[in-house]
Amino acid sequence: MKRTPIIVAVVVAVAAVGIFAWKARSPSDGAALRLYGNVDIREVDLAFRQPGRVLEMTRDEGDRVTAGERLAALDAQPFHDALAVADASVAIAEAELAKLRAGLRPQEITQAQAALRQAQALAADAEANYRRQHELLSTGASSQRTVDATRTARDQAAAGVKAAQAALSQAQEGFRQEDIAAGEARLAAAQATRAQAATALADTELFAPSQGTVIVRVREPGSMVASQSTVYRLSLDAPVYVRAYVGETDLGRIAPGTRVRVRTDSSDRIYGGQIGFISPRAEFTPKAVETTDLRTDLVYRLRIVLDDGDAALRQGMPVTIDLDGAADGQPLARF
Repeated sequence: MKRTPIIVAVVVAVAAVGIFAWKARSPSDGAALRLYGNVDIREVDLAFRQPGRVLEMTRDEGDRVTAGERLAALDAQPFHDALAVADASVAIAEAELAKLRAGLRPQEITQAQAALRQAQALAADAEANYRRQHELLSTGASSQRTVDATRTARDQAAAGVKAAQAALSQAQEGFRQEDIAAGEARLAAAQATRAQAATALADTELFAPSQGTVIVRVREPGSMVASQSTVYRLSLDAPVYVRAYVGETDLGRIAPGTRVRVRTDSSDRIYGGQIGFISPRAEFTPKAVETTDLRTDLVYRLRIVLDDGDAALRQGMPVTIDLDGAADGQPLARF
């Protein structure tokens, strides 16, 4: 019976602590919201789109580079040769198409006209010979066999006239539209092949996509590289993000566009930024993130975009995030 007051006192104390903790975590008590995260700097692997032998590497690890700066080059001689072959193919296709569009030469038309006159003369002679032999057949001065032979010669000569007429008409009209269309298609294919060769030649030089710092130099001059094989790894100066996590109970206190202040452990400088993304999916708190709550709590990942990130911010650096207005108890700034 003496233990009853002690047990009651313990229960009351535990309940009081629980109520206090619940109030401390309540999002409606106006307390400052502080989050924890890590700096997230984007990196890019730079590679040639073409295979070949590395001719030049202009930068080393730690060097600062600017957007559009030439960083490396391949031996371009094979690509110059391929472009020369493509240029020759284009020239051939252009010449063939020009010939199709121009039609036959005047001399060829004149030759077709002369062939027609020759065929007409042979046909006239064959017709006269047939008539003569046919008339002699009634008098017995010619045989039926001779008449048949002259008739065949007359028909052959007439067919020759028609063939010569068709050849002259074709020479005068030029090539068919289908032939011209085929020539145009061959030229387009040759031009496309040349464009590919020109693109391949341009890809023998590697340029920085944006301003940043070389953190890894993978290859050296003389190395043989495959296409898409990394030769540099570049850390970009901008944008600089912070990856942080917020608990479900505080989720209603933030929104995309919320202004924040970011501090590191190595400097007194305060960086400004805003929340740019809040994940719609919950996840367990990563071990790399230090929070005042249990690590097994479910949280939501968010990304903070810094306005004034500088070289003092390093990849993975832990940071502390305070919402604007939290220090003086003002409402959260949103826009």
